[in-house]
Amino acid sequence: MKKLKPLALWCLTLMLPLLGSSCQTATEVSEVKELVYGPIPMVYELPEVSGTIFYAAPDGDPAAEGSILEAPTTIESAISRVSTGDAIVLRGGTYRTGDLTFNQGITIQPYRDEQPVLKGTLVAENWEQDEAGVWFTRWTTLFPGQPEAWWVPERNLEFTPLHRFNNDGIFINGAYLQSVGSIAELTPETYFVDYDAERIYLGSDPNGRLVEITAFRKAIFRTTAEVHGKQNDGKGPIIRGLDIQQYPDTMVHIDGYYPQGISAEHEHGTDVVGTVFENCSFTQCFRIGVFAIGNDMIMRNCRIEDTNTEGLYVVASNDVLLERNIFAHNNIEKWTGFFPAAVKIFNQSHRVTARENLITNHPNSNGLWYDVGNENGVFVNNRIEKVGSPEGPFRKDQVWPSSNGFFFEISSGVLVAGNTFVNNNQGLLILNSDDAEIYNNTFIDSRVAFGRNERGDDADHFGWHIRTGPAVDARENHVFVNNLMVQTRNYDWPMVHVWQPAAMCDRLTSPTLKAMNNNVYVKQSEGKQTPLLLWSPAASEENCQRSFMQPSDFTAVYHYFEANSRLFDNYNGPLLIKDQAISADFEGHQAATTLPDHVQAATGWPAAETPFVGAR
Repeated sequence: MKKLKPLALWCLTLMLPLLGSSCQTATEVSEVKELVYGPIPMVYELPEVSGTIFYAAPDGDPAAEGSILEAPTTIESAISRVSTGDAIVLRGGTYRTGDLTFNQGITIQPYRDEQPVLKGTLVAENWEQDEAGVWFTRWTTLFPGQPEAWWVPERNLEFTPLHRFNNDGIFINGAYLQSVGSIAELTPETYFVDYDAERIYLGSDPNGRLVEITAFRKAIFRTTAEVHGKQNDGKGPIIRGLDIQQYPDTMVHIDGYYPQGISAEHEHGTDVVGTVFENCSFTQCFRIGVFAIGNDMIMRNCRIEDTNTEGLYVVASNDVLLERNIFAHNNIEKWTGFFPAAVKIFNQSHRVTARENLITNHPNSNGLWYDVGNENGVFVNNRIEKVGSPEGPFRKDQVWPSSNGFFFEISSGVLVAGNTFVNNNQGLLILNSDDAEIYNNTFIDSRVAFGRNERGDDADHFGWHIRTGPAVDARENHVFVNNLMVQTRNYDWPMVHVWQPAAMCDRLTSPTLKAMNNNVYVKQSEGKQTPLLLWSPAASEENCQRSFMQPSDFTAVYHYFEANSRLFDNYNGPLLIKDQAISADFEGHQAATTLPDHVQAATGWPAAETPFVGAR
């Protein structure tokens, strides 16, 4: 694998030269495609708006009207004045500010190519030493927190001490520190907060270094309540080109009705409609990068990195598009028992499309998770890498614990096509859901799992969550076709794991999949052999499970599955080329079948194209 370019502007040029022979010719290059993930450097023209343009600067005058470039106001003053159709144009520089609250459909963007940076910290300059020589500063803007009621301390307190749920952030020369629970535990990379005394202690000498400490809870709050003498106009903001850093809680919050259960489409997502984020960065946050409720939201070419519980959290929102974003390094405090995700699509979100995004570097988090009550999702042409580790946990008797690159849980209907999964603990997990269609993905050292259990027969500690998806007896109709599974090394897990508890063997006798065929499995290492498939329900087998070493063995038992699938064992021929694209000379393409029209339309692939396996 090539060394990746910096995340701030990562281009993938997908070329199809042959890798597997010592040379290549021009005829072996069949396609060139370039994707730019994350923010793109721009020179912004003044926005065409129906209202007024307000100019703001870090050193602006709050009393200035801000109507001309040469006499800018402050961002706080501009926010208090804007109405629907207005715009705020920001000069470059650092704005140490926060809790910027408004309820109007406005535009916020930079002036020309200048870079405005919103920071939720202030510089800590006054330091003292206690009698033991430990450095501390007095700080009044503190953000204590606590875990959610469903967090189970008996399982997690050893790994996640309670002080980790506080939301304060301390940065030295731009790098965030981890918290500890007492002065005695301090090390050079940590800090301790004494909330009663309002003191922050460091484990190293602050002199000669830039120390920044959180002072504002949020950066931007688009509320639905009355504010600045104005009522909610129902229109989402357009936010372009901002760099937002170092906030203790949610960086950007787009408010709206949050259903606690099943909700008809017309009942939610309408409070704030049409929010747009383009070319923005949201980094170094100790809770959520962006939390959004509202239909027709677009996030394009943004970067969300170094967040904690969720990078992007979308709730009860319909017709959302996430395109060409970077989602990197969530759960920076390594919480356990909290179910973090770089992107979480939550409850009653319909038709949320994630297309051509990069989800990368999440050793302690899930990637993208459709979590309870969602319908008709689309996840196409994304790249998902290093979510957990292939060396991570695997259990035969259940499909967790795991870090999942793509996770679809307690939801109905999703298309997963054209994605490349590389070096993940579990590339894909479909759990307690129905109608998941998995077409033409490439899974490299990233296993696939389908699971269902009895959860939903009775209430559990998550209350209404389980009632928003299909019933226990209806978690079926999944499709797994034209996928390429590659193991570059020997692992202790199967490439595909289809699971249900042994106790449900007599109750759920039909497979959770309705179609499984035209897949190709490649093993590139000799030595210890693990099963290709681990399958349930398998009546009369121990634990209702049966393992299979190759597709033909599986077809012999389940004749309606995998009849045209192939295994390439100890294979070293043409296969993967640049950025894990698949060589046109790979023999496995012969196993592929023609795609349905709706899959071709969603991926953008030509309808007349010769069938192929894996992602483009």
